[in-house]
Amino acid sequence: MEGTFWALVPPIVAIVLALITKEVYISLLIGILAGALFFTGFNPVTAVETAFGIMGNKIGDNANIILFLIFLGMLVALMSKSGASRAYGNWASKSIRSKRGALGATSALGVLIFVDDYFNCLTVGTVMQPVTDKYKISRAKLAYIIDATAAPICIIAPISSWAAAVGSSLPEGSSIDGFNLFLRTIPFNFYALLTILMIVILIATNLDFGAMKKYELRHQSEMKEASVPAEQEQQRRGRVLDLIIPIAVLIILCISAMLYTGGILDGVSVKDAFANCDSSRSLVLGSFFTLIVTFFLYLPRKIVTYKEFTDSITEGFKAMVPAITILSLAWTLSGVCSADYLDAGGFVRELVMESQIAHGILPAIFFATALGLAFATGTSWGTFGILIPIVLAIFGDQLDTLLVLTVSAVLAGAVCGDHVSPISDTTILASTGAGCNHLEHVSTQMPYALMVAACCFVSYIVAGFSGNGWIGLILGVVLVAGLLLFFIKRDKKPADAPKDK
Repeated sequence: MEGTFWALVPPIVAIVLALITKEVYISLLIGILAGALFFTGFNPVTAVETAFGIMGNKIGDNANIILFLIFLGMLVALMSKSGASRAYGNWASKSIRSKRGALGATSALGVLIFVDDYFNCLTVGTVMQPVTDKYKISRAKLAYIIDATAAPICIIAPISSWAAAVGSSLPEGSSIDGFNLFLRTIPFNFYALLTILMIVILIATNLDFGAMKKYELRHQSEMKEASVPAEQEQQRRGRVLDLIIPIAVLIILCISAMLYTGGILDGVSVKDAFANCDSSRSLVLGSFFTLIVTFFLYLPRKIVTYKEFTDSITEGFKAMVPAITILSLAWTLSGVCSADYLDAGGFVRELVMESQIAHGILPAIFFATALGLAFATGTSWGTFGILIPIVLAIFGDQLDTLLVLTVSAVLAGAVCGDHVSPISDTTILASTGAGCNHLEHVSTQMPYALMVAACCFVSYIVAGFSGNGWIGLILGVVLVAGLLLFFIKRDKKPADAPKDK
């Protein structure tokens, strides 16, 4: 069943079961075992052995990501114990005076943390939860804002781990400079740009629709500002700077670690250092040294006791166990579908290469293919690695407009598929960062993402046949703005109704 349609069945089974049962752990495990059964010819003992062998390898390969999650969990626990998170919430409530302001601040922070999507999801959620809770913004809405300003921002940021991943996806021997190609795709990555536009409009108009609106209405009465007993609050000496300093140090050290692992000390340029960095190892180094800085920031001033510091180690780990569990299962499912086993990418590769279609439609076709592959496998980086070499095989090494448009479509579709996939690591971490039920995040986010995806698909058709990406971008902006205007008018309140601030 390797390299056939059956290679896509295990992730489809896992996703469908998760959406039906609202239980993600067992759904993922069933998908993994189904894939292992396909690979082993339905030998149950060998299938179980294969499944857990893949899991062990995947956890080992991603050990740095797990360590980063644990260290960040410890940091979050420390900031909570110190009272710094509460102090920041109190301070922010004086500067941020509305729901719109809280959402705007959340998205702005997401834009600022453009280096890595894992880092983005967890940091923004940690910092902004107290503020969004105050204005009764649901955790599902917070998770959407986090998710929509993580990968979509990283995929258009030249200095990011994603830029390096795109550059490394070019086949060996290609004469095209990967970084130059990435820069040229930025204006035509319709999904990333239109998602950012959509966030701006949603925040400016306080608009919700689809599953998100139903969720907001259903849970509005349950949204309460988090409170801390007065006695406990008085015992805490943490100030706003006790949250800002660790976060700022974390950002600086993670960026510095990326330069370090990329060889900046060996004399390479900043661009090459970011292109060659080990992003996961960099996040571990940055978060570990941030913990050390926080130790010396808190303990000498008695912000926390030594026992509270050590307690934060286990509490931080416990807080991250659900995310680590889901990620481990998602990585394993991705491994089952990899080239070494069922080879889902090989099936897609053959399907695309054998198709005889007009070149003008290729950007739209590759967008839809990348979306489906990333949705099924939960990995956008893996999608880049499979489809970008196919694009270059079709168009050659001539860096013309249609090649750039098609590569842009692959990147856009991969990010979109990653955005809506329940087994995507970024989607999982956005849920974790926001403190939101994972499947509630997926179900409320999906209509927003798919609306933008439909506009992108039409835009890539027009851009491909016209040979002009700017026309496609303008059309996409008009389509997204027009659809949102329709929802605004449909939900418009009577003139005498009180307006939201």
